[in-house]
Amino acid sequence: MLTALRLRDFVIVEAVELEFGPGFTVLSGETGAGKSILIDALGLATGTRADPSVVREGAGRADIVAEFTTDARLDAWLAERDLSGDPGLVLLRRVVEADGRSRALVNGHPATVAQLREIGDGLIEVHGQHASQSLLRPDGQRGLLDRFADVAAELAAVGRAHAAWRTLERDLERARGSARELSLERERLQWQVDELALVAPVPGEWEELAAEQKRLAHAATLIEGARGLADALADGDEAIADRLQAVHQKLKALAAVDATLSPVLEMIETAAIQAGEAGSTLSAYADRVDLDPERLAAIETRTGVLFAAGRKFKLPPERLADEYATLRARLADAAQAQDVEALSQRVEAARIEFDRLAAALSQRRTLAAKALSAGVSERIGRLGMQGGRLHIAIERGEPAAHGIDRVDFRVAGHAGATPRALGKVASGGELSRISLAISELAAQANPVATLIFDEADSGVGGGVAEVIGELMRRLGETRQVLCVTHLPQVAAKANQHFSVAKREVDARTTSLIERLDRGRRIEEIARMLGGIEITATTRKHARELLG
Repeated sequence: MLTALRLRDFVIVEAVELEFGPGFTVLSGETGAGKSILIDALGLATGTRADPSVVREGAGRADIVAEFTTDARLDAWLAERDLSGDPGLVLLRRVVEADGRSRALVNGHPATVAQLREIGDGLIEVHGQHASQSLLRPDGQRGLLDRFADVAAELAAVGRAHAAWRTLERDLERARGSARELSLERERLQWQVDELALVAPVPGEWEELAAEQKRLAHAATLIEGARGLADALADGDEAIADRLQAVHQKLKALAAVDATLSPVLEMIETAAIQAGEAGSTLSAYADRVDLDPERLAAIETRTGVLFAAGRKFKLPPERLADEYATLRARLADAAQAQDVEALSQRVEAARIEFDRLAAALSQRRTLAAKALSAGVSERIGRLGMQGGRLHIAIERGEPAAHGIDRVDFRVAGHAGATPRALGKVASGGELSRISLAISELAAQANPVATLIFDEADSGVGGGVAEVIGELMRRLGETRQVLCVTHLPQVAAKANQHFSVAKREVDARTTSLIERLDRGRRIEEIARMLGGIEITATTRKHARELLG
């Protein structure tokens, strides 16, 4: 749950630090005082889009920090992303610069706005004052039902299946509409593949042939040269090895007289040995080199074939093997694209899968619609619509990313009336009450620990407002509930009460947010009851409301 919120230079708030507890908390204040500022700040802390207009006039940046308690699931999520902080707590921070740039931090670690949003989705849920307007839109009605049914995973699966089915349908239409073009493309690719199949190029073949051709073409020169050098070094008359050996014998006699010549003697001995070994190696090499004119002719023929194919395809011969593989792959794709029958079967299989998932989603919606209708009908009776009831009709519609259902919320304003479309029979106040009942039911079905109602009780008053306050207080027994309200009957039911007021400080408007004790709470509720002038009567009524 939310435990603390710290703001600096946010809209008209200069600096404030608030601590929150469990249960039901209300925020009240005069119109325009900035009661919804806290809701907007929490939105930024949990990943909504930043705007430079949130920076207080004259300040360089706005800074919002929200502290929440965590559960084991969130702790594990944070640990996986190296975003952990103090055990059991998470600090979400958003800094918005005056030029529109923003930074996101989680437990002091740099994070993305998407990560803030993912964390926030599991921590808070906001029911806004305009939620009742969504009840008038078919997509809004379907969305409310889906949130109550908790079918986000099923809805995503249906969306993916619908996209896959439609993509295959488009492929099939293209295949049918461009059969001639595909056929011509396939023929062209087939000709190219057949041409290269006759050549059958192999990766690395050109380089290997070039090296072997060079060696065979110069075989005679290599043999002659190797034998001549072998004779000069070791095998012929006046060979270098023999002459070095003679020098060695003469030097040996001199070294016997003067030992300082011994190193020179060793060098001459080594040179004579190496000259002899070099001559033997060259002689063996000359014996191994093969004069193979037939192999040379075969290599030259093969290189000629590869060179001609490369010229035909306007490619270096060494790239023919890669081109051959590419063309075969493109031919296979073209053949598959032209196979209308196979594509038709794939389209049919995709449609069957979509229908299966959509039918399962429809079944979940039908069960949820019954439960939501019954729950809302019971609640709106207590909210001043005695005998009224909500009926959620689910009819078969056109296949779409959201499934096959057309959802229609219909209401009967009193007992015995036929349920009709909301927009035709429900007043603004009735819409607010129906929306509040749905929000309260949806909140009970949602595991999110902190629920925020931003003037979701607008359009009602009197005894109905007291019932609304009781509903929220009861909801606060299992969740943390924050409510921005202008109704004293709702405010009186809260466990905690904050007031928001505007003040002029140095010719600049600023917002002050304070937690009220019982005495000041009486004054605030009296103001909400009686307006600007607070009398003994309104104070008495306020004390009665607080109990």
